[in-house]
Amino acid sequence: MKYATLYNGNTIPVLGQGTWGLGGGMTPDHSQDENALRVIRAAIELGYIHLDTAEMYGRGHSEELIGRVIKEHNRQELFITSKLWHVTMNYQDTLAALEGSLRRLGTDYLDLYLIHRPNHNIPLEETFRALNELVKGGKVYHLGVSNFNLEQMKRAQGLSETPLVTNQVPYNLHNRAYAKNGVLDYCQQNGILLTAYSPIDRGHLVKDSVVRSVAEKFGATPAQVALHWLISQAGVIAVPMSTKREHLQENLGALDIEISGEDLRTLNEIELSEETLWPE
Repeated sequence: MKYATLYNGNTIPVLGQGTWGLGGGMTPDHSQDENALRVIRAAIELGYIHLDTAEMYGRGHSEELIGRVIKEHNRQELFITSKLWHVTMNYQDTLAALEGSLRRLGTDYLDLYLIHRPNHNIPLEETFRALNELVKGGKVYHLGVSNFNLEQMKRAQGLSETPLVTNQVPYNLHNRAYAKNGVLDYCQQNGILLTAYSPIDRGHLVKDSVVRSVAEKFGATPAQVALHWLISQAGVIAVPMSTKREHLQENLGALDIEISGEDLRTLNEIELSEETLWPE
């Protein structure tokens, strides 16, 4: 595994395991629990020590499943990220939401806690009053945001008493909205990581003819090329999600290929699909 260095010298893997869909979508789904547990166990066994989840995933059930697995491991060797859902962002609800996530995960602290998306109806000052307290109390080690545009991210940065670690956004070869709106450039200039979710565009990049052509040239798979394009950029990490061990293993191959020059320009010129920003 390769790592990115945070502002305080701590590190985070450049590839993590996303868990959206493990445990359900917007509501819990227990029907696939055994498979979900196998996936989480396989990810850790293969070296994915960064597990990315959220209280919204399966309405907390994703956190519960991760909690069942991480108790089998040395907690200090894992990097756990969860997210505060946007409807629970006032002071008291933020504190309660964190306690709920810790309880479901069976841990005393989170390595990284993100605001999942902006909420214009609750003052951000109130949210960060709680988040800053949680960092001071040792229940959260690092703070970040998700789906924030440039203005929102700057505002959050000004309210956080510790440097923001990341902005987690949809970013891939087909969707570069957060590069066009200035977020990527600002992150790179200010030591903030951009964490790419949907890094393979929900599987669509595996079928892209340009990606497939470059992959064939390098003896790689399209998924590896798509991930390598991301993590080869300064300050960019990714959290791909897979439900199969062989795909988890495959994704790690993105760490071992090198693409530059004409081939990189070819990838950069891929026709973009409809790009996604959260409503602002």
